[in-house]
Amino acid sequence: MVETQRPSSPPARNVLFASFIVCTRNRAAALETCIRSIETVCGTYAAGRCELIVVDNGSTDDTPERIARMISASPLTITHLIDTRPGLAAARNTAMTRARGGILVFIDDDCEIDTNYLADLERHYASGESGTIRGGRVELGDARDLPFTIKRSNARERLTCDIHPGGFVLGCNMTMHREVALRVGAFDERFGAGTSLQSAEDTDYLLRAYRLGIPIEYVPDMLVFHHHGRRTRLAIERLHRNYSFGNGALCMKHIRTTPWLLRHFCWTVRSAIREVFGGPRFDPVLHLSHWPIVFMNLLGALKFMSLSVAERTTGPVEQRAREQLQR
Repeated sequence: MVETQRPSSPPARNVLFASFIVCTRNRAAALETCIRSIETVCGTYAAGRCELIVVDNGSTDDTPERIARMISASPLTITHLIDTRPGLAAARNTAMTRARGGILVFIDDDCEIDTNYLADLERHYASGESGTIRGGRVELGDARDLPFTIKRSNARERLTCDIHPGGFVLGCNMTMHREVALRVGAFDERFGAGTSLQSAEDTDYLLRAYRLGIPIEYVPDMLVFHHHGRRTRLAIERLHRNYSFGNGALCMKHIRTTPWLLRHFCWTVRSAIREVFGGPRFDPVLHLSHWPIVFMNLLGALKFMSLSVAERTTGPVEQRAREQLQR
């Protein structure tokens, strides 16, 4: 792992200091927009009370050079880490080991934060409920992109077993107190973009927190704009299948401790059957079917089983990641 950083004195570890965590791979142009939005908000609202940790997860474009230029010109404390281990979860774990703030804020590299983001964040964590994982609203950053990987609900809501955790809080806009992160542990590095399970590292994290009794809350503010760049049905269908594949692996991992996930799978099967007889699709706007969810869930479950068999000789991945975080 390689690191570059603008020197600074360590801040007090309290709720008012935020560590923004952005993991990236081959998205140099989008990353610049993301960083500029964080710089603008931190500079105008919370100068000296924010840091930014950027983890380059093996980029082959000019990402390292662009980050170096931004560090030299930025008023914000930026730590640049290079971690070539595959996967978003591994990159997030690396960032968490270096974060110094009382609040950890996970933002994807293709997102911009709203100008009121920090004011909203501070208000929620000053309410006395610091032991809550929160995610905010996610809107399209470009109207030409198809309406996917967004969350536009205006209702504040808590996760319950009647709600599937996938997409309840989006990993591109997820926050928590550092003590909550230490309690839940590291992200499971078998999941997420860049791994064989392709997605669901954020959903797995939420499930583990939920089982510990940690509240999971969606709030309709703390807004980010997602520039995901997908403008064709083919691109959306591919992502839809990847999410379903990861969620199938997730169900298999937690089937003993969180059996209500199986109930959600059964509901999806029922909806798929109804779809054959004229029932509604999973997403009527994008014409996405329930059937790919069913098939990819099953394939993801099988893939997780095969990984679990291989893991018996290498030791639990999640345990090794947890030990790294606690060092």
